[in-house]
This record gives sequence, structure tokens and C-alpha cells, in this order.
Amino acid sequence: MSAVRNIRMLTRYNKWANNMLLAAIATLPPDEVTKQRAAAFGGMSFALAHIGIVDQIWRAHLLGIEHGLKSRTTESPDALVLLAEKLNQMADWYIQYADRMSEPLLNEKVHFSFVDGGAGEMTRGDILIHVCNHKAFHRGHIGDMFYQSGYRPPPIDLPVYIRDAFNESELG
Repeated sequence: MSAVRNIRMLTRYNKWANNMLLAAIATLPPDEVTKQRAAAFGGMSFALAHIGIVDQIWRAHLLGIEHGLKSRTTESPDALVLLAEKLNQMADWYIQYADRMSEPLLNEKVHFSFVDGGAGEMTRGDILIHVCNHKAFHRGHIGDMFYQSGYRPPPIDLPVYIRDAFNESELG
């Protein structure tokens, strides 16, 4: 098992988990999606928007370009349909990026500036792991919001993905 294989698998897992969660969110009453809560980022749509913003930031770092963002949050998240579209486009980008990686490229250092202005340095592999882990972290927050609303989130753990959707042959 190699780091390249794992990164490729994790990017695909993230797209699958996002889509499972987005499909479940789409079945909720609309006010549950936008409802402000005592939770990370205040609500489902805000958490989804944050995931997308952070994906944009790290993509820019990986590409060595400026992202132009001043915050990791938004005051007014897009509608669920648009959020889902943006998250899927970003997931596809990360899958394609991971598919171009090799062990030497994963170990290459990337220098960047955090949104707050501090300097940072991580390997490409560490950035990709962080991006995947970050999404999982906030999907957990959203899952908790389901329970707060009296609904059950979909099962989106990695073992469920491996059982239900994973295809080793996609990893190259």
C-alpha cells in the first residue's frame, strides 16, 4: 500500500461521502439546512460553504497561485444546489490532481501563506491528507446537526465506502 494509492482513494472517498451527505441534506426541510445552530459555523449551509472555501484555498496553494480569499467563512452561503455543484467540481479537481501525483511529488514541499498571514510549509501529500481530513471533520459536524434536528445522517464512514463504492482499479 503506497501513499499515492491512499491519496487517490481518499480523494474519491471524499467525493462519495460529500455526495451521500448532500443527497441526505436535500431531503431535509429547507429551513433545517439554513437554520442557525450552536454548532461549528452555525449551520449546515455555512459548514458546506466553509468546506468549499477551504478547498479553494488549498488548491491555490498546491498550484502556487494567489487565492484572494480573506476568510475561511462566508456571511451568506450559496443555495444547496449551487454548494453541491461547487463541492463536486472541487472534488473532481482533487481527484484529478491526486491521479497526477507520484511519491516524489507527494513529498515535494509547498510554501504558502495562511489566510491570517502566517507563513506555512507542507508537503503536497500532507496538504492532500489535510484537505480530506478537513472535509471528514466538518461532515461530522453536519451529521451532528442532523441529530439535533431529529433526523439521521447517512452512514459515510470510510469502511462503508470501501464496502459499497470503492473500486481499486480506478486508482491506476
